[in-house]
Amino acid sequence: MRSTRIVTSFIKNNNKILILKRSDKVRSMKGLWSGVSGIIENNEKPADRAIIEIYEEIGIKKDKIILIKSKEKIKISSPQYENHEWEVFAYLFETKEEKIKLNWENSDFRWVDFDELKNYETVPSLEKILINLL
Repeated sequence: MRSTRIVTSFIKNNNKILILKRSDKVRSMKGLWSGVSGIIENNEKPADRAIIEIYEEIGIKKDKIILIKSKEKIKISSPQYENHEWEVFAYLFETKEEKIKLNWENSDFRWVDFDELKNYETVPSLEKILINLL
């Protein structure tokens, strides 16, 4: 089975969680809602990749986020990809920033309560990953 190491970060602001809608320009999971995500490159530390992705995808700098909790190596399978699993390094950050500046990887965003997540078509196991951080 093939495995891909990724980071998924959730950004919390005033008890709301930021979710992003993946654009039609990305390679996988187009149109699905997710956290701030990205593939871990080479021997990169997952926490470093999480901070890079947050800045690239939503424009929030490192000094504007505080790490609340992390969870390493949550294994997720996806029905879209046979014989493949995602090894997720998950992070929950808090910020006071409300302004989001999306790049090309996402087409929309929402600040939602945890119980609203079920109303969105998300990447596989997004709710499960978030529960591990709350």
